[in-house]
Amino acid sequence: MASFRRAYLLKQRIAGKMLKMKGVHGVGVGLRDPKRPKRGAAIIVYANPLTTAAAAKQNKSTRTTALPRYLKPRAGVPFRIVRSPRFCKRAGNGNGGRFTRRIRPVMAGYSVGTSDSSGTVGLIVSGDASGCQRLILSNNHVLVDNNTRRFSATLQPGGADGGTIAKDRIGQLDRFVKLSRKRANYIDAATAKPLRRSLLKPAYAVFGIVPGHVRSYKIGDRLKKVGRTTGVVTGTVESIHTDVQVDYGDYGNLGMITFKNQSVIRGKRPVSLEGDSGSVWLTRKGNLATAVNFAGSENGLLSISYPIEWFMQVFGARVAKPGSGRLLRSGRGNSKKFMCIRPLPAKLVQSLRPITASPRPLRRRTT
Repeated sequence: MASFRRAYLLKQRIAGKMLKMKGVHGVGVGLRDPKRPKRGAAIIVYANPLTTAAAAKQNKSTRTTALPRYLKPRAGVPFRIVRSPRFCKRAGNGNGGRFTRRIRPVMAGYSVGTSDSSGTVGLIVSGDASGCQRLILSNNHVLVDNNTRRFSATLQPGGADGGTIAKDRIGQLDRFVKLSRKRANYIDAATAKPLRRSLLKPAYAVFGIVPGHVRSYKIGDRLKKVGRTTGVVTGTVESIHTDVQVDYGDYGNLGMITFKNQSVIRGKRPVSLEGDSGSVWLTRKGNLATAVNFAGSENGLLSISYPIEWFMQVFGARVAKPGSGRLLRSGRGNSKKFMCIRPLPAKLVQSLRPITASPRPLRRRTT
């Protein structure tokens, strides 16, 4: 039986090369047999159906024959292929339901965005020492103007749901982590500050108060969330420490970019469709914030998410508390086991320092 430590170390060695193979979208660590957890760990390979079929048939194509030789156990660690279409960001113009409407004060789970598209209010957080500040947590590609620090108005509902700057502006972009084509990414994150504190309510649609966040979670944990498009959904953590390639299309001229050590959360029905970007997964019991959804498989059954603890580390934030200004602390978590996600190292946190957005629109020169 393979240990999760051994599987993690093997994934670290081979993921970069495997992600260059045609049709491979992600390489991570999960259970060898989800129905029988005691059988231990495995390397999980997310690949499109054509690639996995080619691997099974030992296809002679030069770009797919490399996959079968990777499927043989290494250092006692088996491989499990999960058939999946490609991964892509999840802000856009997809059809939504009840969570696309205008709501005041604004709470987590509802539509938010720029004049061009819509995503989801992930959570109401605070980053100041007193806890009086209120900010919207969501994704870079939900709140930012094309991955730049240009002034960007925040609308609720977002532009894809009829929101306009004249009637629906609730604030503006505050800070964000810039996404990169050249280096590995870890979080797709941004905050927006409201025009008035009273415009934001520290609550979560359907589920109510979020009393804090967890520092760690593990493979097999069951979660829930509300997204602008899919609404109320549940999912199970299928793999962690997963390196993935995500298609950002023409957003910021990024194209396909790499994220490291992400979590893949599977639903029995779609859990991550266009407009669900930014939505935050909660623990099934206790409503503790757990992970931030930013991408998904094209069929929506897989959510690509990063631990919300990473956001809190990078932005120096905590879950905002209703009423008083005191910040809500994180819950305890086991950060040592390789079956669990772990906080970011201090050096990496420093390298992900958020960029402050321009406070006002640039004036055009007249001639």
